[in-house]
Amino acid sequence: MSIAPSLSTAMKPSKGKLPVSIVTIVICSFAFIALLYTDTSRSLFKLKSCPRRNAVTQSKDRTAEDNLKNLQMDDRFEFDPEECTVNTGKWMYNKTFKPLYTDRSCPYLDRQVSCVKNGRRDSDYSRWEWQPDDCTLPRFNPELALKKLRGKRLLFVGDSLQRGQWQSFICLVEWIIPEDKKSLKQGQPHSVFRAKEYDATIEFYWAPFLIESNTDHHIIADPKKRILKVDSIDKHAKNWGGVDFLVFNTYVWWMSGLRLKTLWGSFANGDEGYEELDTTVAYRIGLKTWANWIDSNINPNKTRVFFTTMSPTHTRNEDWNNTQGIKCFNETKPVLKKKYWGSGSDKRMMSVVASIGKKMKVPVTFINITQLSEYRIDAHASVYTETGGKLLTKEQRADPLHHADCIHWCLPGVPDTWNRIFLAYL
Repeated sequence: MSIAPSLSTAMKPSKGKLPVSIVTIVICSFAFIALLYTDTSRSLFKLKSCPRRNAVTQSKDRTAEDNLKNLQMDDRFEFDPEECTVNTGKWMYNKTFKPLYTDRSCPYLDRQVSCVKNGRRDSDYSRWEWQPDDCTLPRFNPELALKKLRGKRLLFVGDSLQRGQWQSFICLVEWIIPEDKKSLKQGQPHSVFRAKEYDATIEFYWAPFLIESNTDHHIIADPKKRILKVDSIDKHAKNWGGVDFLVFNTYVWWMSGLRLKTLWGSFANGDEGYEELDTTVAYRIGLKTWANWIDSNINPNKTRVFFTTMSPTHTRNEDWNNTQGIKCFNETKPVLKKKYWGSGSDKRMMSVVASIGKKMKVPVTFINITQLSEYRIDAHASVYTETGGKLLTKEQRADPLHHADCIHWCLPGVPDTWNRIFLAYL
């Protein structure tokens, strides 16, 4: 049937008004063109963007429970490590930011890192948020973290800095768990926090070198007397089986400034038979022993392996051009110079980690915290800490040159950001 007659009829004018069918056709035509343009422009200009920045404004009086409600928004924005380079960015001060815990509210913190509790008067160091250049780092969501860990084991392995990351993780999640549904069993070298209703454990295993040494459990204060058994790891590693998430670190204990005494085989002969090696050489051998154990014993379909890169030390105030300062003592703001890198992070050691990681059969996710932590000269325990199980005395605090701790971090603080990154990778 021809449509010409009806179209011809429809085109006849009627008292100066356009017929309804013509209006309809014109409108439909424009609508079709608009739709076509929209679809085309979407395909031409569609960019894979990073997650939107969280626009939630926190008030000064917001409670931790209020924070949790807003944190749940982060779940909608999938984190893509291929797209978001978390280790390049800047620290932004947010006076309205309220940490999820304090060193008084979380009962699981060591006195060593409880800076405010120990007398530090400023708390601004806990209000700086890491902002990557090309994406938004999701806020830590404790409910999401515990759901990820349901029925699983998370084990942090390493030194006292790794213990700080472990305690940070516990404090970030424990406050939403009822008192009778959680427990902590402290041990040496193995400690276990249990979230009972989630059937989940968050654990820590002390192994400062990862490989075995004569200072693993009975700490030898004099680095000259320490001996590393660089080819042996089984005494520690036998405790790492059956874990779903393994998070390792090792760095600061290697950095004594001395050649390291290393041994192959047994400690039976005491100090005899060791060989002194340069730090990077010993570190490479020790990490290869660790990597070989991972490749031989870990099933990547059952266990995910992470490695936290080196945590910087800030013992030379000349590094950030504060010639009148004393180490990190009395620093109240981060270094703002882009790509600042001090003498407390050895790039040779970092390259050893990278080169060994690339050759491993089991995938290892590196939590690259070094550069972002480099800026944080203000966030160390400094003189608000303990030594030998006792708080620093007034006299010791007055002598920061000899007593300021510019290795460990106050909590809440920088390790919370490490765990934000870790949870984003999960």
